[in-house]
Amino acid sequence: MSFYIGPYLIEHPVMLAPMAGVTDRPYRQLCKQLGASYAVGEMLSCDLSLLKTAKTRFRMNHDGEPGPIAVQIAGSDPKAMAEAARHNVLNGAQIVDINMGCPQKKVAKKRCGSALMAYPEQIKSICEAVVDAVSVPVTLKTRLGTDCNHLNIERIAQDAEQAGISALFIHGRTQLQKYTGNADYSLIKAVKQQRTIPVIANGDIDSPEKARRVLNHTGCDGLMVGRAAQGNPWIFNQIKTYLNTGETQAPPAVSEIMTTLYQHVLNLHQFYGQARGCRMAKKHIKWFSAQLPKVFQSREILTINDGRAQLRFIEQHLLSKVA
Repeated sequence: MSFYIGPYLIEHPVMLAPMAGVTDRPYRQLCKQLGASYAVGEMLSCDLSLLKTAKTRFRMNHDGEPGPIAVQIAGSDPKAMAEAARHNVLNGAQIVDINMGCPQKKVAKKRCGSALMAYPEQIKSICEAVVDAVSVPVTLKTRLGTDCNHLNIERIAQDAEQAGISALFIHGRTQLQKYTGNADYSLIKAVKQQRTIPVIANGDIDSPEKARRVLNHTGCDGLMVGRAAQGNPWIFNQIKTYLNTGETQAPPAVSEIMTTLYQHVLNLHQFYGQARGCRMAKKHIKWFSAQLPKVFQSREILTINDGRAQLRFIEQHLLSKVA
């Protein structure tokens, strides 16, 4: 089950959703190695004055990452979004994704992310401006609407396709819901039936069985896995295998989890530098540890603020138990 975004073949439907502070280059690379067919970079502001900040520089780093390189931009001004798209294409982006799905307050208060769902004409203008600005495919990530009384995804999807958007990624919740309640796939199904461009479902896809149910119900071209991949990048191969064969893969052995965690922490240190890498690694250590028996879980490691000591602790207190 493959499809195209512009000229780029997406070989199977199981994709990694963009998550700010999570899906940096090291984690995208890991998830692709473990089965994700596609991954989008962390959200970038369209404010180009932020280019000099360390956070933006890290988020724009795609060195050695397998393509297609997909970059997500956020903003509310069509001209600024167009300029941001052009800048990212010059920096190597092969696909530009427009963020209209983030529900966080600091994003919404700037009338960005999912807050734009209240302004369909502005969404249309942004899509048109970005599509006109670049020669690469432009995609749109969105939600169902602002709240249950304002579900306008069908109109937005129609406007987006008419504007030249190449694919739609739809989270099955409203802006107001954030990540509470359950994702609703009925409107995603309706959009898929109405549109000719690829439609990808997102929200609460946390197991191979759920993935198959969502695909069968919606008829979508693909699925985006977000929070369920935190600490569990094996979910991509598990879903892919189940969709292809109906077989359920065994969970990874403790030794595989530990060696993958160690290598990922090392990659984070190499990417960010030891100090920042040590800080970034803590949440990943916590997420990976949740997959392990309690004997391998440790609160002490989360208090370590030195990169070398962090790796040493994993070697001496965790890896040594499975050697």
